[in-house]
Amino acid sequence: MKKLSKSTLRKCWLRWMCGNLCSMSFQWLESLAFADSMAPAIKELYGGDKEKEAEALTRHCAFYNTEPQLGCIVNGIACGLEEEKANGADLDDEVINSIKLGLMGPIAGIGDAMVPGMYLPLLLSIGIGLADGGNVMGPIFYIVTFLATVLAGTYYLFMKGYQMGTKSVGLIVGEASQRVREAFNLLGAIVVGGVGASYVSINTILQIQTGNSDATVVVNDVINGIFPRLLPLVAIIFCWWLMSRKKMSALKVMGILVGVSIVGVALGLF
Repeated sequence: MKKLSKSTLRKCWLRWMCGNLCSMSFQWLESLAFADSMAPAIKELYGGDKEKEAEALTRHCAFYNTEPQLGCIVNGIACGLEEEKANGADLDDEVINSIKLGLMGPIAGIGDAMVPGMYLPLLLSIGIGLADGGNVMGPIFYIVTFLATVLAGTYYLFMKGYQMGTKSVGLIVGEASQRVREAFNLLGAIVVGGVGASYVSINTILQIQTGNSDATVVVNDVINGIFPRLLPLVAIIFCWWLMSRKKMSALKVMGILVGVSIVGVALGLF
């Protein structure tokens, strides 16, 4: 009975972690990186039979795209499926690819909400807080914490996916996964809102004279009295609208913000 060694599984995991986005293209996205990560397992299972190796690698070149950190579990499941197939299980190419395609969507939904939507902003907010005032521990904290948690977490998910095999499919695409995605989306929105309120600072220097008296109304104080930090909220919603609704890149949004800032200063608004 053929069984993948721990060293081979580690090679598959490491290849995916180091190269999951290195072969990105609009046609294939992460598929070539997935096939590359499967190469050590395929070589061990079908070693010596070049035809079967080529067939297995071609099988994993099908279109694939998901959140790469949480998506490590799919690579583990694929290794388990290949092991079962090499041992005579009734698994054709279509079944293996259907499982991958069925998993990549739900995992992308959960992973995008959890990693870039919640976890990264949380780490960045802590790192920015530490770096405020020139403390070098800010970037060090972010880099070390991110690498340590992501490497440990993805390794665990990969091995768990390999151990569970097809049993894990029901857990990921079931009804519970929808509730998990909704919870992480909500939590991610709260984290981003908190980071924005803490680190986005926009104030207006606009003042309005009242009648014929020398008294002036400081517009910024009035706005904050009605709705504290309203201007940063408006700026964040504006950026979200440009990126989400108008499909603008982050670079274009930054250019617009710079332009608005220049015009605002010239008009005496900021």
